Amino acid sequence: MSVVQIFPRAEEPAARPVSDDPVVVSPRPERQASKPVAADSLPPPEPYTLDRAFHAMLARFTGGISPAALSLAWLDWSLHLAAAPERRIEIARNVLRDSRRFIEAAAHATSPGQEPWSVIQPQGRDRRFKEPSWEIAPFNLLAQAFLLGERWWHDAATGVRGVSRANEAIVEFSMRQMLDTLAPSNFAATNPQVLEKAFRSGGENFVFGWQNWCSDLMRLFSAAKPAGDGQFVVGKTVAVSPGKVVYRNELIELIQYYPTTAQVRPEPILIVPAWIMKYYILDLSPQNSLVKHLTGQGFTVFAISWRNPDAKDRDVAFDDYRKLGVMAALDTIGRIIPDRTIHALGYCLGGTLLSIAAAAMARDGDKRLGTVTLLAAQTDFTEAGELTLFINESQVAFLEDAMWQRGYLDTTQMAGAFQLLRSNELIWSRLSHDYLMGESAPPSDLMAWNADATRLPYRMHSEYLRKLFLDNDLAEGRYRVEDRSISLSDIHTPMFVVGTVADHVAPWRSVYKIHYQVDADVTFLLTSGGHNAGVVAPPEEPGHSYQAMTKAMDAPYVGPDEWLELAPHVEGSWWPEWTDWLTARSGEPRDPPQIGLGDVSGLPDAPGDYVKT
Repeated sequence: MSVVQIFPRAEEPAARPVSDDPVVVSPRPERQASKPVAADSLPPPEPYTLDRAFHAMLARFTGGISPAALSLAWLDWSLHLAAAPERRIEIARNVLRDSRRFIEAAAHATSPGQEPWSVIQPQGRDRRFKEPSWEIAPFNLLAQAFLLGERWWHDAATGVRGVSRANEAIVEFSMRQMLDTLAPSNFAATNPQVLEKAFRSGGENFVFGWQNWCSDLMRLFSAAKPAGDGQFVVGKTVAVSPGKVVYRNELIELIQYYPTTAQVRPEPILIVPAWIMKYYILDLSPQNSLVKHLTGQGFTVFAISWRNPDAKDRDVAFDDYRKLGVMAALDTIGRIIPDRTIHALGYCLGGTLLSIAAAAMARDGDKRLGTVTLLAAQTDFTEAGELTLFINESQVAFLEDAMWQRGYLDTTQMAGAFQLLRSNELIWSRLSHDYLMGESAPPSDLMAWNADATRLPYRMHSEYLRKLFLDNDLAEGRYRVEDRSISLSDIHTPMFVVGTVADHVAPWRSVYKIHYQVDADVTFLLTSGGHNAGVVAPPEEPGHSYQAMTKAMDAPYVGPDEWLELAPHVEGSWWPEWTDWLTARSGEPRDPPQIGLGDVSGLPDAPGDYVKT
């Protein structure tokens, strides 16, 4: 999913766990050794090998961004702006207007009753200047000068007639990234909070900040985990819900969790997480564990744990994740709990994969799914947020070449992309907090999980970017499974779809498009928070809220803006709303099922082995 790399480093592939367990799906056949052939009949070398190697080297200096894609975007904007004299005059007029207003504000900055943000105010989500000390001159003037410049560049980069929307977004985004480096909050001399902390501590904050920077630098070069992660150890403090690995193949371990109630609902739940993250995002510390919540509500829960791929897996295809992942898990659950429909949940990319599997199953008359739940998962990628800025042919080809040598997408490349999407919060605010203020954010289970990154196979990631992001085949009816087309409109299974308000990865309006793609009852829920924090919303934790409304299969379509006005607001976690929805579509409680099939003593207890690679 990522196209950006920050601080790239060499990374040794993780060792693959070895098992002699008999419960294994037939592995992908190894390539057979070719027979000796005459020298003159040897096939030509792989095309563009030198070009690929050059692009891979170049990617280390460009952060994984294609110079051609970036240059074409800026060329498109600059040429159209050069051919628009009236637009240039308007931009110049805006400069003069803002300059005059700023000079007037500066002249009266210390006057009694002067409004501290008389020229421009920080936007609602901009928290850089939220502290009261920023309202005092001259710091408020510095902040306003920066915000005026930011607004002017936004106006200049957008609204130029003739520039493609994609190129306009690239120019605006890249300009915003450059401007963010110049924010007065990033420098000790222009940040009143830093100066106040230095005065009160006698400069001790700079000593602690230097120590934080050195510590982070050492961890970067040693590939160590962030400080504080020792508190959150997989299998000891996170991913601790009791369970057993009941099935394993070369791609997944399937975990069955032990029941925590005397009786359970007859329909099991299958969790399909994204393989760009470790599965235990839904089984963090016990107080933050969705798995623990579900077993406590009387459900039998299964979860897929994906193996972290390495260079040997470069040819693993996107459809292998469907066959060896979703379908293999459904087959195993069907043998453990026969003759029961299954509640399937897919999170992020796992939800996209589950949608593909559900459409293929519906096409083939496979009725094993009783309900489908999608958490922050997209099925249409035309409005997939800022991640799509650099998803064009030039960028995808460049990224493929960057992955080609290693055979996988490195963990640091994904981390860098997600950081840039929220650079104010994840990069620059951390610079100010950790290095200038000399403070360290207390570690959390979510932060520890976020640092426990995974890799993506070359072929799978390429197919994912091209078929879904670049060509949008799934939404437009061109996606094929087993050489036959599938359509989301074949899905008639009741669906529960969750979007999050502040999602930069899967914007909720993009997730909302499922309403007109499937022919099913859809309960859509919009929860507070972002892509991860909005999903991890335990009932005991305050500050959560959501809206929810159901669209019947034959009901008319309601657009997202109208939905916002119609859906009632509810304070609290969305988890109980979902479990109530599942309960209404489940049978009466009965005795818990057996754990696994026959003797599973040769398989590890939860969380298994794959999650530790």
